[in-house]
Amino acid sequence: MRAGVLHEPGDLRIEDRPDPVAGPGEVVIEVAYNGLCGTDATEFTKGPMMVPLHTRHPGSGHVGPTVLGHEFVGTVVDAAPEVRHLVGRRVACGAGVSCGECAWCRRGRTNLCARYFTLGLSTDGGLATFVAAPATTCVEIPEGCTLESAALAQPLAVGIHAVRRSGVRPGDSVVLLGAGAIGSFVCAGLEGHDGPVLAIDVDAGRLEAARALGATDTALVSPTAGPDEVRDLAGDGADVVFETSGVPGAVERAFALTARGGSVVLVGLNSAPTTLSLAPVVLREVDVRTTVAHVCGDDLPAALDLLTRRDLSAMVDRVVPLEDVVERGLRPLAAGEVAGKVLVDPRG
Repeated sequence: MRAGVLHEPGDLRIEDRPDPVAGPGEVVIEVAYNGLCGTDATEFTKGPMMVPLHTRHPGSGHVGPTVLGHEFVGTVVDAAPEVRHLVGRRVACGAGVSCGECAWCRRGRTNLCARYFTLGLSTDGGLATFVAAPATTCVEIPEGCTLESAALAQPLAVGIHAVRRSGVRPGDSVVLLGAGAIGSFVCAGLEGHDGPVLAIDVDAGRLEAARALGATDTALVSPTAGPDEVRDLAGDGADVVFETSGVPGAVERAFALTARGGSVVLVGLNSAPTTLSLAPVVLREVDVRTTVAHVCGDDLPAALDLLTRRDLSAMVDRVVPLEDVVERGLRPLAAGEVAGKVLVDPRG
């Protein structure tokens, strides 16, 4: 098969690899589409951060060159005997592999599994003609949902999980601080929310897209805007603020936008140290919540249901062949030149 294999930062090669074989409990998927996200671009330009190129991953056991791709859909073409019934089914893969036995898995929080690993980040993934995946990470795609639409299911599941983690209530005022890739999926995950949703971003195009996804209001701000400059955008403050950008200073802005007794949901990742005065947070009883990945058994079916009912194809910027994934996918994504999701079609 053909696969996009990361060898070192800046060195992703399209090369021939042996077709995968289904292990116990696994299916082999012929990949129709694999979505690229900011994590893929970061691993390509600045990694390795999560991909185990040099140090064996404790969960997957993998080390060395890695086939990227953790947002993939396709058709099951082979399977272990115990899951043979899935052959021929169209599936979306959640990519996060959990053990099903640890304390977190028993509580239903499979995304926090003690032995968690991710296909395409911790071991070989779906940026290839075929991929082997545990059947437990796969959900059948409903008949009314196209494969291209279903390719948005994994990142949409992340957005839905963030909304569920937020505890947002009917009528709550909501702020999306950052309307980029993950922010747009959080916005989509708020479908049906009856309170005001304000999207804030530095890019007018992203704000226009957020309105199309359901934001009731938008605000364009400067990249250097401080907490005092954004505070009044939400009036007396929002009940729930999603910080999705992960850029330096964003957490301070999120707390400035939050009402007394409100909640801040930290979605974006930023490894740099952040200076934050906690006294105002404590005195205003602001709750802090975090969210990571998704719970495959809950959030992925919800994402596919939404994608079956609602056309979100406008979130796709381009579809590129596997051979062009670097020049037309990863490089423009890393440079911020992509307005939506990049899908890779490895079939032709």
